[in-house]
Amino acid sequence: MASIVFHIDVNSAYLSWTAVEQLKKGAEVDLREIPAIIGGDQKSRHGVVLAKSISAKKYGIRTGEPVVNAFRKCPNLVMEPPDHRLYREKSARLMRYLRGFTHEIEQVSVDECYMDFTGIADQYPSPLEAAFLIKNGIRDRFGFTVNIGVSENKLLAKMASDFEKPDKVHTLFLKEVPKKMWPLPIGDLFMAGHSSVEVLKKLEIHTIGELANADPQLIELHLKSHGRMLWEFANGVDHSVVQWEQIEAKGIGNSTTLSEDAKTIEVVKPVLEELANRVSERLRKAGQKAGMVSVEIKYADFQSMSHQTRLGKSANEQEVLYRTACQLFEKAWSGEPVRLLGIRTAKLVDAAEPEQLSIFDIEFPEPPDEKHQRLQKAMEELEKKYGKNAVIKASHLKRKK
Repeated sequence: MASIVFHIDVNSAYLSWTAVEQLKKGAEVDLREIPAIIGGDQKSRHGVVLAKSISAKKYGIRTGEPVVNAFRKCPNLVMEPPDHRLYREKSARLMRYLRGFTHEIEQVSVDECYMDFTGIADQYPSPLEAAFLIKNGIRDRFGFTVNIGVSENKLLAKMASDFEKPDKVHTLFLKEVPKKMWPLPIGDLFMAGHSSVEVLKKLEIHTIGELANADPQLIELHLKSHGRMLWEFANGVDHSVVQWEQIEAKGIGNSTTLSEDAKTIEVVKPVLEELANRVSERLRKAGQKAGMVSVEIKYADFQSMSHQTRLGKSANEQEVLYRTACQLFEKAWSGEPVRLLGIRTAKLVDAAEPEQLSIFDIEFPEPPDEKHQRLQKAMEELEKKYGKNAVIKASHLKRKK
């Protein structure tokens, strides 16, 4: 049986959830029906448009742009501050509702998820009718709307859900790609950021169809592995699966929002090093080792992606996590400015548990030798006695200087 995947995305989530809550408390104006945005404090990295109404979009207001720019475009714009506690509550209720249909759900952000519909398809007349049932149920039960994309894989379901909004269901099966997706501008392709688009335009590639029919070796020559991925996406190829066993539920990780968007690998590496240090510390305190490492990237335009790999041998050492994270980042990074970085681990095992060596271990970063393990242990003892920053690497001192 062919796979069926839904991508479910809340329409202007922050604004919709704020509007619903205000209407419950007696508000006379629905934020969704006027030029309105959700924005915040620049110092806390939320001085940008987090969500916008359809009316605000007509003024050219874009998600991610500075709030001050939005007010220049529309002086009578209404702005409300974000309420992340409220958004977490709304998101949790939505996910509980969706898991009433199936537990095979991968939540990728507070307002979107993938649902593997394959296992329950025979319970409904058709996937399309089921999608409308879910969409209308959300609207009637919670008061906000979603778009649902339906396809054979995650990529095309995601692309379909981004078609006309709000409160819509769209299909984008492989046979529909030439008609529905190829005519779209190249910038509409998932993970085709500004830098990649500019490179492709110099190659006289302006639509998704032109990319799909281009020589993949030429694209890879200019955009490396990211170019190959974009070429595959343009042809509707996506081998990823709905990972409904959440990494967070069985793993340990950390993420951080950067004070300024990172535009170079030299800026990213120290952040990954510090994140690897935190994750390593948490793993060691829990007496665990990780068999899988993933890197999370959120770009300045709020698009997110993650890339993961299995380790040849489970590890909790900072150096292993750091080197693996750097490899994953360099392979996955599109070249666009990075807003948030995260390192997460999964496939945890007891640190004292003996492991069978694999002949493939040499393909992965090796744990530190005995000398470095003793050094790491000595540093931990000093930190316990004199505080967290009692011992600092010389490379860190140089950066701070």
